[in-house]
Amino acid sequence: MIEFYQAYADYKDLMALTEGMLEKLAIDILGSTDVPYGEEVYSFKGPFKKISMFDAILEHNPNFTAENVSDREFLATFIREELKEQVKPGFGLGRLQTIVFEETVETQLRQPTFITEYPAETSPLARRNDDNPHITDRFEFFIGGRELANGFSELNDPIDQAERFQAQVAEKDAGDDEAMHFDADFIEALEYGLPPTAGEVSIRDVILFPHMRHKN
Repeated sequence: MIEFYQAYADYKDLMALTEGMLEKLAIDILGSTDVPYGEEVYSFKGPFKKISMFDAILEHNPNFTAENVSDREFLATFIREELKEQVKPGFGLGRLQTIVFEETVETQLRQPTFITEYPAETSPLARRNDDNPHITDRFEFFIGGRELANGFSELNDPIDQAERFQAQVAEKDAGDDEAMHFDADFIEALEYGLPPTAGEVSIRDVILFPHMRHKN
């Protein structure tokens, strides 16, 4: 697992860093940016494809329209009837868009691809986009239909972060096992100050961190 943070950077800087790193690794190790994997060959020649979650849903669901992807009831019906998954009353539009993306798009992303503009509803730690508060400055990176990395501009507003944690707690109380708990220590740290920062993590493995010492 690799996790790193860069001060005074944003998610676009991390996409550029990831592109450059993987392209150089491919050349240094294989002497080529064409990387064979099973019966496929992935091109690590940058720049990689970048597409928003919204546009990716449209691209891989040709029967959908932009209006469909923006319609909560349409997506809820599609998820229940076509994907055979549960839709809880508290799921907002962003959560439903994320479910549709995960179930219909992810495995189709074969070549290196950055998916951007994740909904704020499913991105509790990412900074809101300046032009559209319903999405965040976040990406997930896919190769061969698998998510390999998650990166975003860190949310450094303690008030916004506290509100998002509260929303996560409400979702956890409603039965969402993946929702986060309220992290009071993290809020306190943000109140002291965090510069503009971007972070990226690989999700190939999980490292369990030991419990922190109780504060005296």
